[in-house]
Amino acid sequence: MAKSAKKKVRKNVVRAVVYIKATFNNTLITITDADGDTICSSSTGCVGFKGSRKSTPFAAQQAAQRAASAAMRNGVREVLRQ
Repeated sequence: MAKSAKKKVRKNVVRAVVYIKATFNNTLITITDADGDTICSSSTGCVGFKGSRKSTPFAAQQAAQRAASAAMRNGVREVLRQ
């Protein structure tokens, strides 16, 4: 018998906290609920940028948009920046 695939749990969170870690080579964006449980995350490498283009502001903007759209699918309507 084949193993059944796990279903992704959709959290219905209205308020979220956004953590942005901007380093010299990359930008990481993590969106969590009030308890600190991760709802979604994204980075410039996940968007498709490689090398020195990962550290550009445009790449960070694209990563933020990708994380925000994933958070909105989980019901996030209001964010706080941390």
